[in-house]
Amino acid sequence: MIVRDLDKLRNTDRDVADADWTSVRMLLADDGMGFSFHITTLKAGSEHTFHYKHHFESVYCIQGRGSITDLGSGETHQIRPGVMYALNLHDHHTLRAEEELVMACCFNPPVTGNEVHREDGSYAPAEEAAE
Repeated sequence: MIVRDLDKLRNTDRDVADADWTSVRMLLADDGMGFSFHITTLKAGSEHTFHYKHHFESVYCIQGRGSITDLGSGETHQIRPGVMYALNLHDHHTLRAEEELVMACCFNPPVTGNEVHREDGSYAPAEEAAE
């Protein structure tokens, strides 16, 4: 059994951030679960364009308000507590945080913890990230 406390993972190597977001990686590939699990906080007023070409992601909003735009279709959906979205087609998207957003995120394949967003908004394939 794996039991981890979000507060105890803050400010460790599992707490990854840039200027507009933080992501606490509660489960990673080396935990052997087949997915990774993160609590990600997006700064109010921030905008993020991602394209996870090598990963599937599902996201559940815990706190805050914002929107997600599917850049393929142009369709925009509101994000608020209780809303989940799943990037089942490796969807190229833009996420906007109107308020601070706190999200629970799962990635498959799981991230290793070494990933950084590439210029195109993707993470490297798992075999490259492990290097």
